[in-house]
Amino acid sequence: MNNTLRILMFGLLAAILPLQLPVASAETTAGSKIGELQCKTIPDSGTNLFLHSTVEVKCEFSSSTSGETEHYKGETGIALGVDLSYKKESSFAFVVMAADFKKGSYKFAGKYFGVGADVAIGRGLGAGVLIGGSKKSVSLQPIGISFTKGIGVSGGLTYLYLEPDKAKD
Repeated sequence: MNNTLRILMFGLLAAILPLQLPVASAETTAGSKIGELQCKTIPDSGTNLFLHSTVEVKCEFSSSTSGETEHYKGETGIALGVDLSYKKESSFAFVVMAADFKKGSYKFAGKYFGVGADVAIGRGLGAGVLIGGSKKSVSLQPIGISFTKGIGVSGGLTYLYLEPDKAKD
């Protein structure tokens, strides 16, 4: 991801973070960490049924404070909407924050739902708004940016399911 977009995303985080900080509890042991969750689609793993599409993803969380990384695998797509696209490659990123985060705890695993849109002619750009996560933390900031190689247009109710990819860690 280029530096301009990274600066834009961290600026967005700085504006949104004060509104979403979790209330500390007696059980909080590690505080919170901030970083970036970058995901890439797995080529030829998708299905496009016009009103519903799905594709497998591999994701990596990189902490901006400690340099730690965690790997995730999962699925993303449009649950209900229009997908008139052929995408060769797609990647997306979120600035993320998780409370009570410990290495190996995979706080970003969970189910996220929202809306998104993507337009591509050769190279494309998209955006999504997702909420959700696990029962243990609020983790994704709501706005993510996507980059696509392909052609077409898609948009609608979107989802992202993530689970730990412990084989990579």
